[in-house]
Amino acid sequence: MMGWSISIHTTARSITVAKRDWWDKEFRTLLTLGESTTAGGWSSCRERCWSSQLAGLINEFQRVPVQFLNMGIGANVISTKSPPYENSGKPAADERLDAHVLDNEANGRPPDLLVISYGLNDARGGTPIDLFCDCMKDIIRRVRERIQPLIVLMGPYYMNDFQIGGGYWSHADLDLFYQYNEAIRAVAEETDCLFVDLLESYRDADWLVHHDGCHANDLGHRVVANKVFEILASNCSGLARETQELEKDILPWRDESTLQSKS
Repeated sequence: MMGWSISIHTTARSITVAKRDWWDKEFRTLLTLGESTTAGGWSSCRERCWSSQLAGLINEFQRVPVQFLNMGIGANVISTKSPPYENSGKPAADERLDAHVLDNEANGRPPDLLVISYGLNDARGGTPIDLFCDCMKDIIRRVRERIQPLIVLMGPYYMNDFQIGGGYWSHADLDLFYQYNEAIRAVAEETDCLFVDLLESYRDADWLVHHDGCHANDLGHRVVANKVFEILASNCSGLARETQELEKDILPWRDESTLQSKS
C-alpha cells in the first residue's frame, strides 16, 4: 500500500507516523451486504438509499464508474446461530455468503469493496455480542480465503422505537447498540477492516429516522452515505487519482477582483 508521513506534535517531541493507505486503486465493484436499511428501507426511492448514494459519491471521483451490487435483505441477521434466525429474513449472512458475495460475478468480477452492515437486527433479536463477533470474524475469514476486497464494517444505525416488530425484536435499547458499536469497532481493528461509526454521525437525532422508528429516512440515508464515503476518502488514495490528474490541467476559474479592496 502507498503511504505518506504526518507529524504528531507533543510537548516532549515530534513523532512522525506513516499514514496508511488502505486502497491505492480505483474501486471496480462495490457490494453492500446487510439488513433492510442497506436494502433501502425507508428511502423514498432506490436512488436515495445510502448504498446507491455511496456508489454515486465514488463515481463522482473515479474515471471509471464503480459497478454496484446491493445485497441487503429486510430483517436479516448475521448467522443461522442467531437467536432470532427463525423469525428473520432469510437466508442469514453466513449462509448466503457464497452465493451473494464470493460467487457473485454479476458484473464480471467479484467485489473489491465489500461493505458489511449488521448489528441492528441481531441486537434487537437478542444475539449475544460474543456470538455476533465470532460470526462476523468467521465471515471475514471466509471472504479472505477466496477474494481480497477492502472490507468496511458498519456499526448499528440509530433508531428510537425498540418495541417495533414485537417480542422477537424487543431485546435491545440504545445502550446495547453502543455496546455493539464498540464490539464491531474492535472486530474491525482485529481483522484489519475499516470501521464506520454511524451512531457518532446520527448524534441521537430522531429526525434522521423514518416514522416507523427503526429505519433511516431520506436524510438519514444521506448521513450514512456521507459517513461511509468520508471513511473511504480519508483512507483510500485511489479515490483521489482522477482528481489529482485533473489538477494538472484545470484552468483558472476564480475571480475575486470585484471583492478585493482597492486600497
